[in-house]
Amino acid sequence: VPMGVLRLPRGPDGCSRGFSPTSPRFQALLGGDTVAAQGARAALRQRYLRGLAAARGHPTQFCLRAGVRVDAVFGAADVEAVAFQVDALRTPLGVQAAALLRCADVLAYSFLL
Repeated sequence: VPMGVLRLPRGPDGCSRGFSPTSPRFQALLGGDTVAAQGARAALRQRYLRGLAAARGHPTQFCLRAGVRVDAVFGAADVEAVAFQVDALRTPLGVQAAALLRCADVLAYSFLL
């Protein structure tokens, strides 16, 4: 049985399918101004990085999955936000001189300034 093929309309530039990112329809589907959203993301990223820099060398409490809370001295975080490097990690099983905590396992962390 032959099946019909759905074809998207040609975009405003004539060679692509879909819509131009500057068109009002695309902006409405996106849900707002992309420049403002990008500026907000950049500001939040900068605040996050400043928070990481402020935490360096401070005693920090990490809340992990399954309700586990551990204490450590914050060392550093990698660029991709995959892991935190900590020193003197105190866990229910003992103390580790140095360790890496996966960011996916960390729900929250706090430290005093």
